[in-house]
Amino acid sequence: MYSQTLYKVLPDHVKPKILKRMNRYSKWEYGYNEDHDMIVISKTGQIGEVYEIQNLKIALPKAKDVHEFKENKWTPFDYPKELKRIKTVFDWRDYPEDFKEKYYDYIDNEFIRREEGFWYINKNVPTYITGTHYMYLQWSKIDVGQPDFREANRIFFIFWAACLSDTRCYGMSYLKNRRSGFSFMASGECVNMATISTDARFGILSKSGADAKKMFTDKVVPISVNYPFFFKPIQDGMDRPKTELAYRVPASKFTRRSITSTDKAEDLAGLDTTIDWKNTGDNAYDGEKLKLLVHDESGKWERPNNILNNWRVTKTTLRLGSRIIGKCMMGSTSNALDKGGRNFKKLYESSDVNKRNANGQTRSGLYSLFIPMEWNYEGYIDSYGFPVFDTPDKPVLGPHGTPIKIGVVEYWENEVEGLKEDQDGLNEFYRQFPRTTKHAFRDESKMSLFNLTKIYQQIDYNEEASSAAVVTAGSFQWENGIIDTRVVFSPNKNGRFLITWVPPINLQNRFIIKNGIKYPGNEHMGAFGCDSYDISGTVDGRGSKGALSGLTKFSMEDAPADHFFLEYIARPQTAELFFEDVLMACVFYGMPILAENNKPRLLYHFRRRGYRGFSINRPDKVYAKLSVTEREIGGIPNSSQDIIQAHAAAIETYIESAVGYDGDNYGDMYFQRTLEDWANFDITSRTKYDASISSGLAIMACNKNRYAPVNKKIRTAIDLGIKRYNNKGELSKIIK
Repeated sequence: MYSQTLYKVLPDHVKPKILKRMNRYSKWEYGYNEDHDMIVISKTGQIGEVYEIQNLKIALPKAKDVHEFKENKWTPFDYPKELKRIKTVFDWRDYPEDFKEKYYDYIDNEFIRREEGFWYINKNVPTYITGTHYMYLQWSKIDVGQPDFREANRIFFIFWAACLSDTRCYGMSYLKNRRSGFSFMASGECVNMATISTDARFGILSKSGADAKKMFTDKVVPISVNYPFFFKPIQDGMDRPKTELAYRVPASKFTRRSITSTDKAEDLAGLDTTIDWKNTGDNAYDGEKLKLLVHDESGKWERPNNILNNWRVTKTTLRLGSRIIGKCMMGSTSNALDKGGRNFKKLYESSDVNKRNANGQTRSGLYSLFIPMEWNYEGYIDSYGFPVFDTPDKPVLGPHGTPIKIGVVEYWENEVEGLKEDQDGLNEFYRQFPRTTKHAFRDESKMSLFNLTKIYQQIDYNEEASSAAVVTAGSFQWENGIIDTRVVFSPNKNGRFLITWVPPINLQNRFIIKNGIKYPGNEHMGAFGCDSYDISGTVDGRGSKGALSGLTKFSMEDAPADHFFLEYIARPQTAELFFEDVLMACVFYGMPILAENNKPRLLYHFRRRGYRGFSINRPDKVYAKLSVTEREIGGIPNSSQDIIQAHAAAIETYIESAVGYDGDNYGDMYFQRTLEDWANFDITSRTKYDASISSGLAIMACNKNRYAPVNKKIRTAIDLGIKRYNNKGELSKIIK
């Protein structure tokens, strides 16, 4: 049975006594609550459940006035026929008072639901939808008429409500699948916000100007046109404009006093609230102030346009000084990495709510959200709005009575199986209908130096087989804190090391001492490769990471053969911490290390501590040909073209023989970061690929005999003093 949830309920996040007291006096303030590290989206002063959605804690309103539909599910409310005929508030004022009296409460309730959200019973469970979601379901016209309720969209709108209420946040970066409804939901929110705003600007961008225009004319305008009169502002210009919606008089909450006002349209000042679109470009909306920017298909911006450059510009349109005055609703599937996907990936990853600066903001200012395709795939949603994950015993009815006979997971797996011989087609399917973020940013195979088919086969297998159960995070320490004694491994979820195999106790910490120098005792079992660094800090505070990879050889010991057993990709606060981490790993496993000697501090660290014997000399030269430095510390340079090519060839050979599916079994390479590094590896820009450098060196270290120089044999004639004769004729003659 498929098991996954888009959110977690945190029942004890707020202590019951505090919750009860604050709710009693309606003391919960809308926005970010620092004391409880949660975002309150309730506008009633009372909260109920606290959701955690993609690491963002969100306090929902307390349930009240829970509506029960006859069919136990969302059902749009009927719009009274008498009100349908009324087009503007000024038409309304012409009706007799007794007529209007019948609908005051109806109109007031719609404004309340728009502001506070709506509670109803869905499949016997009290369910909350935000005001924006209610407006989308009840009052937005899309290409199929009225939208259906989907649980995935409920979570989307709750997350968006949190982005709106959090003063630290510029909006959301939503990674989606095709046909998820984002364009319509974003268009609905654009109209919803614009029709209650004064003196405000709303903008739309997409992967091209034509796409932005189409979104405006085919989605935004129809939604606006079909709003009921009591939500619809007085509009300037054409009923169905092509470039700009201009709301002259934004609608405000109806009261008996405002409804009975005798103001006329011509007497009211223009309030300049507009919705428009711009052509795609880095400087679109530069210098303007926006209350909402809808960013559609942001993962498909291709050269010369750059979504990162555009966001740097448009981000400034959403703030005054340090105060955020507008929000961005950004959503997209991803193109291939070299077709706009790479920049969107960077933007999405820089929107992680767990990674904030001192001001409490993410690097981008946005909050990232990913909803797997199985939650929001058209045709596999039941009548209650929930996905049909598993194939049912008997057909399940969809929203319109269509039977659903197989589960969405089985459907997806069938599609994947059918595309396994077409790697680029498979990668495109993954990007369009991703079940993980790795699927969403899957690249085209033609750009890779290595066999992407095998790499992605392994990545997918690891995810399905839950490689987390095989991989253990942890740390190495000197026993009792005494250096140069024994090293012990401690599992720790925050540890910098990931390991899949630990040698038996009798093979741990094995070394040999020769002339006061320690040599590894398990060199016959495997070796390490390392991409080091020399400088603790960098100008930008980041710098490349240090990487260490451990690989076994075939041996008679109790160890898996040709198996990557250790991955370390980190940049501790000081270089010395990194050097010690590497040293402890080598000592624990008793295996040597092949490291780049153009960044020599690591190797000098080994030598200074008496572990020079652990550092492998470059295998492509005999000892007599080594430089003075190479004899002193060992290691291998990374500048030689011969070494660069040999390094890449080593990885290529390993992938072909030990990664992916061979027709019978999958490989046992479980380190996803290294696999992804191989997938993206660029031999012309090697410095960015720390894991590839270290893993390639580990492969070379385990197969160093392949790279040993071959001595050319010079054949010379040796004179043994034996004379040779020509015996033709009557007399023998000496051959000179």
